[in-house]
Amino acid sequence: MSNPPPFPPFRRTQPADQADGLRRLFSSRSIRFIPVVSNPFIAHGGVLIERLCSALEALQLDTLLVDASERGGPPKELANFDLSEGIEVLSDRVSYLAARGLPVRWVDSRGSTRGFLDAVVDVAPSSQVVLVHGSAVELARLFGRGDEGLSRPRPVVLCDDQPEAMTHAYAALKVFAQRADWLSHDLLLCAPPKSPRATSVADRLSHCVDMFLGGVQHCWVQVDPAEPPTAAPSRALVQMVEASLGAAAAFAVGETDYAGLRSALPAPRVAMT
Repeated sequence: MSNPPPFPPFRRTQPADQADGLRRLFSSRSIRFIPVVSNPFIAHGGVLIERLCSALEALQLDTLLVDASERGGPPKELANFDLSEGIEVLSDRVSYLAARGLPVRWVDSRGSTRGFLDAVVDVAPSSQVVLVHGSAVELARLFGRGDEGLSRPRPVVLCDDQPEAMTHAYAALKVFAQRADWLSHDLLLCAPPKSPRATSVADRLSHCVDMFLGGVQHCWVQVDPAEPPTAAPSRALVQMVEASLGAAAAFAVGETDYAGLRSALPAPRVAMT
């Protein structure tokens, strides 16, 4: 398994405590959106989503998981009228919104569903991070080319060590390159520790993206599908998530909501394990 790249710039200054970098990152009035690319060919896709949420919990960040994927649950009936009615609390730090088919209700004349992200911020302003799980086409409609006041994100692509999953992951990256001009990504790969194919899948995907799309695989991390959901996330995964936060789409929030968001940040001298 390859090692993630160095920490983003805010980590290189050697902060006095491990939460300092995150406080700097969230010092601006913004919520961070991380697009997570669904892959229907993965047998254990739920494990990867759980691990991402666990890493964000380890970083003491309040997270909303918006599942707009093909296999995601249908929204609650009342969520069609009020999104807040569809939000479920999963833990102290993680909430969930079943959103399959919901974004299209906000589509505009250009085919953009960016308005759905505005609606999410309105109903969950205290969330510091929003994971948006969906197909490449759905995510491209939501985030666009970064020309609507929302910075261009670096998506997390889900995959495993099987050929069908790799083919689907590459197709998703092709959609991003053509429709949204996204040319970098992180890869979260579900495979047993002794999988003979994991490294070759990551390397081949990186090579194809470089050769045919002019893109870059920023980093990749392998996750054991047998890992219990209560297990602490690996340091490699936490590092990848930290880097993803630095490259996430930043959405500005109002002054009142920002005050509440700031109060939820890790306090000084809180060490992450």
